Amino acid sequence: MEQLSNLALPKTSATLTVRIIKSFAFRTERSLVLHNVNLETTTVGELKDKARTVVASEPGWKPYRNVVLGPPTLGVAHGAKTTNLIINLDHDEWMLEDDNQLLADLGFENEIEVSLFNRELYAQFQADPQTSWE
Repeated sequence: MEQLSNLALPKTSATLTVRIIKSFAFRTERSLVLHNVNLETTTVGELKDKARTVVASEPGWKPYRNVVLGPPTLGVAHGAKTTNLIINLDHDEWMLEDDNQLLADLGFENEIEVSLFNRELYAQFQADPQTSWE
């Protein structure tokens, strides 16, 4: 029997994909893959900080630095998105508001995908979800 990929690694050494969303209207995002993340000791705030450090310090991420200026928001990318290809707009409960929560307590497993984005830009797009890319 083949092992499921989300169970292939222990929660103490998981691989996470963080989708850094620059623009909702233009569907601009880039994936950051983090390896060996201990879900049992890493908090939401620490995950944000890891992503923020990479975006702020590595040259290939310069166009995405506006996402991590100020407090970025992290949201779990559960299931299939609706008609919007960049983010599911109808599940605000998937946003991770408590920076002190442990990732394992939130149900994180190996190969989970989360989105990191500017909350203000998200609210603007949610109010008027027009895309500029068709």
